[in-house]
This record gives sequence, C-alpha cells and structure tokens, in this order.
Amino acid sequence: MRAIGFLLMTLWLALAPAAWAQGVPSGGSEGPPPHLRIELVPETSVPRAGGRVALALVSTPQPGWHGYWQNPGDAGFPAKFAWTLPAGVTAGEPAYPAPDRLLIAGLMNYVFDKPYTPIVELTVPAGLAAGTRLPVRLHLQYLVCTTSLCVPEQGDFAVDLAVGDGAIDPATRARFDGWRRALPQPLGSPATYQASGGAVRIAVPYPASAAGRDAYFYPLTSGAIDYAAPQAVARDGDRLIVTTKGKPSGPIAGVLSVDGRALALTATPGVVPAVAAVASNGSALSGALLAFLGAVLGGLILNVMPCVFPILSLKALSLAKAGGDERAARGEALAYTAGAIAMCVALGAAVVGLRAGGNAAGWAFQLQDARVVVLLMLLALGIALNLAGLFELAMPGFVSRGQGTAGAFGTGALAAFVATPCAGPFLGVALGAALVLPWYVGLLVFAGLGFGLGLPFLALGFVPALRRRLPRPGPWMANLRRILSIPMFVTAVGLAWLLGQEAGVNGMALGLLVALGAAIVLWAGGRRQARGLGFGVAALVMLAAIAVAGVWLVQRAHRPAAAIANAAGTEPFSETRLAQLRASGRPVFAYFTADWCLSCKVNERVAIDTDAVRAAFKAKNVATLVGDWTTGDPALGRFIAAHGRAGVPLYLYYPAGGGEPCELPQILTPGVLTAL
Repeated sequence: MRAIGFLLMTLWLALAPAAWAQGVPSGGSEGPPPHLRIELVPETSVPRAGGRVALALVSTPQPGWHGYWQNPGDAGFPAKFAWTLPAGVTAGEPAYPAPDRLLIAGLMNYVFDKPYTPIVELTVPAGLAAGTRLPVRLHLQYLVCTTSLCVPEQGDFAVDLAVGDGAIDPATRARFDGWRRALPQPLGSPATYQASGGAVRIAVPYPASAAGRDAYFYPLTSGAIDYAAPQAVARDGDRLIVTTKGKPSGPIAGVLSVDGRALALTATPGVVPAVAAVASNGSALSGALLAFLGAVLGGLILNVMPCVFPILSLKALSLAKAGGDERAARGEALAYTAGAIAMCVALGAAVVGLRAGGNAAGWAFQLQDARVVVLLMLLALGIALNLAGLFELAMPGFVSRGQGTAGAFGTGALAAFVATPCAGPFLGVALGAALVLPWYVGLLVFAGLGFGLGLPFLALGFVPALRRRLPRPGPWMANLRRILSIPMFVTAVGLAWLLGQEAGVNGMALGLLVALGAAIVLWAGGRRQARGLGFGVAALVMLAAIAVAGVWLVQRAHRPAAAIANAAGTEPFSETRLAQLRASGRPVFAYFTADWCLSCKVNERVAIDTDAVRAAFKAKNVATLVGDWTTGDPALGRFIAAHGRAGVPLYLYYPAGGGEPCELPQILTPGVLTAL
C-alpha cells in the first residue's frame, strides 16, 4: 500500500500543474491562490558577520487543507528546500513543531491543518564588512491535501539581508519566541527501546510528578515503527513506556508530544520493561534499595581496586596515626566516612545537574577536563613531596599528616574525588540506576557509594579488636611515609600522562612546568621550616597563583579517536558503524574506555589486547569497536547511559545475525572473550 501510494504521488507531482505560493515571490507568473500560504520572515535583516539568523516560514493552510511534517507518515512527502545563498552562507535543516495525526483508510498521516511555522537557521561567514548584501532565495516544493484530494504546490521566496549589528525588533523577537516555544525541545536524557516479536517498547525519561497526558510518539526515523498501529502509554516511575508495533534496526529519532509540549529524542537499543510489568511503588522501592546496596558494595570493593591504590597509602597512614585513643579513632572514622559521603553526593549532584541541563555527563566527569587534571596532578605531587619529607603542613590534614577529624574528613573527600574514576563491579549498574531514579533517591545511591568507601574505616574505628591489629606508632612511621610517597609520585606521573592524552604534548609540557614551579615553592617552604620558621604566607599565595596559572594555560584538546583505533587494529565506535556491521551479519565486540580509567587499561592489557583474543576474533571475523570516552564525548555518554551505566568500563558483544547484545563483566579475562 505504501509503495503504490508513493508511486501515485510521484506521478501526480510530475504531471499536476503547479500553484505558486504567494508569500514573498521572487518573480514569475501568478497562478491560482495557494492552498497553503507561506511567508518567509527573517528574525533580523542585519545579521552579524560570523553569526546566525533565523528564517521563519509562516505557513497557513486554507480551511480543510493540510501540509505535511518532516516524516509525512504512510502517505505524502515532506517539503523540499532548494536554497540559493551568497557565498559562504549555509542553511541548516528546518525545525518543525510537532504535527497532528490524520488516519484515513488505515493510513496514518502526520500533518498540519492549523497555522504552523518551521524555522531554518542561516550561518553567516565571519569577516564580512558591514553593509554587505546577502540576497537569500528559496524554491520550495510541498504537498497540500484534503481528506480526498492532494495538490503539489511550489513557491519562490526572496529576502534581502545585509551584514550589520544583529539588532532584532522587539515585536519580531516576540513572534519568534512564540514560534520557538512550539518547536520540540531536546529531551536531555537518554531514551531506550527494546524490540521483539514485531513489537517495540520505547522508554522515555519523564518526571513522575508530571501528568503525562496525551502522550504520543512521532517517529522521524523512517520505517522504525508501524505508523498506523495504536500506541499504548504506561508509567514506569520517572519514565513513560510507549508500546507499539515496529521492527527497528538502529536508533529511533522522533518527537514525543506530551502535556502540551514536544520533546525531541533519539532512542537506542536497551532493556525496557513490558507494559504489563510496569513497576509499582513497591517494586520501585525495591529497585532503589538494590541500587543503594549495590553502590555500598561497589564502594567497598573500590578500596582494593588498582586505581585506588595510591589513595590507600593516605588511609593507612591516617589509621596508623590514630593510635590507641578509642574516642579519637571513632571520631576520625566518622569524619573520614562523612568526607567520602559528602564528596560522592556532591559529585552525584553535579552529574544529575549536568544531565538535567542536557549534557551527557557520567561518573568521573571531572577527569574529562584537562584543567581539573592539572589541579589533581599538583595535589598528588604536593602529597607525595609531603610524604617524602620535603615540607610539613599542619592543615589541611589530608595534605600532610591526616591527624584529627578535619584531616580525616579531607582524606575521605580526597579519596572519593580521586579514587572513583572507574566503575568497578556492582558500581556501574548501581550508579546507572541512580541517574534514572528521582533525584533525591539517586543522591542516596551516591551516598551509598561514599558509605561503602568508608566502611572499612568505620569498622576499624568502632571495633577495637580490629584496631589492635594495627602496628603501634613508632619510628617506623617515618620510613613508611617515605615509602608511601612512591605510589603518590606514580599517581602524579599517571595524571601527567592523562593530561597529555587530553591536551596534547604541549599541554602536558605546560603542566609539567607548572608542577616544577609548585615543587620549587614547596621546597622553599620546607627549607624555611627546617630553620624553625613557618611555611610562609607568600609561599601559599604563590602556590595558589601557580594553580590558577596552570588552569589558565592548559587548554583542553580532543585526541582523534582514530589514533587509538589504528594502534590496536580496531575501529572507533559510532552507532552508524555499529548498525552497518550488524546489518552485514558480522559479530561485534564494542568496548568503552577512558585513559583515566585504570581498570579499563588493566582489562585492555591482560585480556583484550592479547594474541589469543586477537586470533579468536580474527578466526570468527569479529569486528572490534572502541569508544574512547576520555574527553567526555556526549554521543558516547548518551550511548553508555542508554545501557544503564554511569561510567566506564562497558563491554558489549553483539552476536552474528542480529539479536540482543550481551553485556560482559567489568573484570575480563582472555577466556571470557575467546569463549564468545
């Protein structure tokens, strides 16, 4: 039916006489009045050089007639834009408001039968002199129909602009504000879908506090769902589940119309509960409790993961300093745990806030910014030099000896900030769940992570039998401090390497110069202390100035993904490439990593990048895709979050011939991969 309708519509368009739109014609003979009157309106006639200018196509169909959306549905065709623009000026894709539905003889049409206004943005090149004329011409072909008759129309439109100051008339600004409010707004959170047996369930994040009235999903991806099939909408906590017929093969782009607003989204494959299994309040509470317990267990395991080892030196030193004073030990244990919880909640709140603002932020987002890496490198270097005995600082405790509740609180906060870049066992799923739960429940899950991180020290602080097993304080602690400086120096080196990965060789060189300056100031302060003087206010001011200079000098720079992929004989991950490989029937191993994730790098060294795995993958023609999330690529962030994860590592295996992907454990061995 669709093929026949498309053929008839094409023949009709070729043979039917054209009616000319009467918006702002550029010339030519007059025809009969159009059934869809269009006016081309610029937001400003004097756009800035190097800026943008919006053009509105104010469209008014005659009573009984309708125009078509970008995806017309089972019949019709979208408007075709042919621009004639000055040199260097480019036109973006038109942005449409959400359409209405028209079902005729079992065919679903996405139409506009009331006034509507698509908006197109033109980009003006930089360097144009003021007053430069910018003649803009548009030839538009479109279809306009009634319930029984269709007429292809076309129109020529012209508007003359001139480079200026970009001033916008208040009345015109008000009109454009109204038109823009009707356009779909980005959802800002990842949507997922699950397809099986000819049915598809689309899960769209939407606050449980909102009514969710009149929800309907308009697909932009052609053929992803059956347009005429009914859509059932159900609640699943802070998600709407839209169930309908369809057989999608890749991401589904579309617009959700709900509560009188429109949300633009792209749904990627994932796990979505069936409508009949929509979570009740009780099961939602159980899910939140499981996420909390998973975060506690993940935080506990995080204490022994390789990426946390440099921080363990500070913890061990702090516990050894606690001595036999039971009250002091309990106080430090509580303070340490409070610091870890406070930092985890703060980081969790930042992630939730960034995602609410439309960013694809995940756990350890702070390590994706080279400026933060510079500060962490200086901090690690300062701790290492302090442990090595170069200088002494009484406060803050986490920079020097870690004595007292203030120092314990700082040590816990530092451990949570530096030691949680990687999502270890249980942690990835728990933090992924925290990002789809209500924000206040999600923050409790992040607090569970901090509690798990501090749990061993709570046990040592409140169980004297465990504390008695610690060595008694003595002269040995001076030697221990020197030894424990080594992993902190290694941490600083690792952060310098990460800085080079994010900001390039020049950025790393600048960071090392800043580190050298900080080391010289710390040495000078230590020399003053050796003479019985204070560290010096001037030295503290200089350290602050050096840190500010480091942040200012080091600019974040993206490393080409191909650099990693070519070195490992793999390909950079993209959803387009994944869809192509799956369509060809090849099995695919996709893994998501980051240079700041030590557990990722360990898995790559001991499991992925091994001769046995490479041979097994080559024998079975397995394609390997690498998603490098070092600098926080938002597209990768959305894909990772769509699989219920808040960070890396993430390992997915797509079997040959289609089927749902298999998520592999976060600790890999060659046997796990060759068995695939």
